[in-house]
Order: sequence, then C-alpha cells, then structure tokens
Amino acid sequence: MKLVKFLVLGGMLFLATSVHAVDSVSLEAGSNFKNPDTNMWRVGVQWDWGKKWFEDSPVTIGGYWDVSAGSWHTDDADGSHDIGDFSFTPVFRFQKSGATDFIPYAEFAIGFHYLTDTDITQRRRFSTHFQFGDHVGAGLRFGDKGAYDLEYRLQHLSNAGIDHPNPGINFHQIRLEYHF
Repeated sequence: MKLVKFLVLGGMLFLATSVHAVDSVSLEAGSNFKNPDTNMWRVGVQWDWGKKWFEDSPVTIGGYWDVSAGSWHTDDADGSHDIGDFSFTPVFRFQKSGATDFIPYAEFAIGFHYLTDTDITQRRRFSTHFQFGDHVGAGLRFGDKGAYDLEYRLQHLSNAGIDHPNPGINFHQIRLEYHF
C-alpha cells in the first residue's frame, strides 16, 4: 500500500511539473540534528518565477517553485523505518547583483510536505501526514552560465500545532542543483 501511495503521489508531482517550464533539477541529502541515524534524500524540479525585485540594488530578490520527492530512512533498536516525502515549496532567494562567475546567495522558504507514514521510529511519531517545511540556506551559483548551485540548508518540518503530538524534525542538508 505504501508503494502505491508513493507511485500515485509521484505521478501527481510529475503531472504538476510538466505543465510548467522546468528550469532546473536538484538532488539533496541530509541527516537529522538529534538522531543522525535518520537520513533523508530528495530529487526535485524547479522553475523560476521570472520576477526579480531591486534589480538596481547590490542584492536582488527572486524566487522559484520547488517540487520534490524523496525518502527518510532510520535504523534504530526497533528496526528499519522508511518514509516517502513529497513537497511543494515557494522559495525566496537573495543574491548578489552583477556577479557573473560565482554568485553567492541566501534563501528561505515555507512549503508543504506530505509524508507517506507518520512513524519516524517506534518512539517518534507525527500525528499528521501533512507537514509544513521551512528552510534557510546559503550557497554559491557557479559554472558556465551559472549552471550549478551548491547549497547548505537547515530545514525544519512540523505540522504547526494542527494536531498532537507534533515533535517536528530538523535536518542538515547539502543540495546540488543543475540549471538548463
């Protein structure tokens, strides 16, 4: 049944993203702050908003839509646990204006996640499949025509008190993105 949910949601994400012009693809991986045995990975597609604010300033503000699918994995005394993670996130990016070869940036976002299971481990459970996901990150865009992004992110997921328990989870993440 979990595989069916994973495939259905993955298909929905594919259909949602095929309507828009995808600008880039990404891969990210990370681990939990409190329990480094909980690891995560995601693949994603992004498309730029096509809008920038403060273009005449030293720092511009822009953004993009991020749609991703991935998994969390935990090995603990109770066994192995795997959770599918599907997300849709609008991301704001602050980046240096006028830079061409190496473009430093910072970003923040609040998005929506659907988890295929609410049990991270036997002792750690979310009360809802729906979670909010927010992150802050800093990175560098580089390469021919700015084709690559390398970023470090801190991400927090929780249901914002919609239901209890609401333990939340925090991840350190490294993200690599390729722009077409």
